[in-house]
Amino acid sequence: GGGGMTSPDRSADKAPAAVAVPAPAVPTDAEVRAYLKAHPDFLLRNPELLSVLTPPTLQRGDQVVDMQGFMLQRQRLELEKLQAQHGELIGTSRANLVSQARVHGAALALFGARSFEQLIQTVTTDLAVMLDADVATIAVESAEPMKPKLRNQGVQILKPGTVEDLFGPERDVLLFEEIEGDPMLFGDGAGLVRSAALLRLRVSAKSPAGLLAIGTRAPGKFHVAQGTELLNFLGRTVAITIAQWLDLPA
Repeated sequence: GGGGMTSPDRSADKAPAAVAVPAPAVPTDAEVRAYLKAHPDFLLRNPELLSVLTPPTLQRGDQVVDMQGFMLQRQRLELEKLQAQHGELIGTSRANLVSQARVHGAALALFGARSFEQLIQTVTTDLAVMLDADVATIAVESAEPMKPKLRNQGVQILKPGTVEDLFGPERDVLLFEEIEGDPMLFGDGAGLVRSAALLRLRVSAKSPAGLLAIGTRAPGKFHVAQGTELLNFLGRTVAITIAQWLDLPA
């Protein structure tokens, strides 16, 4: 009848049905093969996959790739690389020990000098042999000509300011991998020098600036990548012994 009431339509209150999200497409075997053919270095760029892939059994045939052989070859290369690095580390350690023994032996010889003249002779004559080098000299700044006796002993004269110009305010060791020896530093032995180390000699605030120059005929004997602790020690040893013989304050 006309007086009847109809039920309200509640369809609008219902939550919308969830929209199904399609799962990502999984590449087919053919697509994987095509991708790997187009990117043959894929396993090299993603080596971690070797630990999860199931390799084929050891078979031989023109159409069968030996994945186990590939993995073994990669492991062999890694092992050879580690062995080479280990060998380099051992070689470097042995070389450092040899260098340390040479520098310590040179320091003992310097401390054993019985006079200032013998000290200078030890530095300019014996030190090169002790360090497996070819030339060693002491160079000192002076506005006056060098005394003939010291010059004859291998002491070089430098213009005032030369040491600061070479080293700057901070550095005490300079290493040169491949150079031509400078007669100003190495005197008559400059022609032999192809690699060199220069050590600032901080003898005393009361003494002129100076340096110890060590040169070798072998290019690369000294190089900027090597440590300078032993050379610093040697420079300090020379400076201290000079100051002691000349009775100079620190």
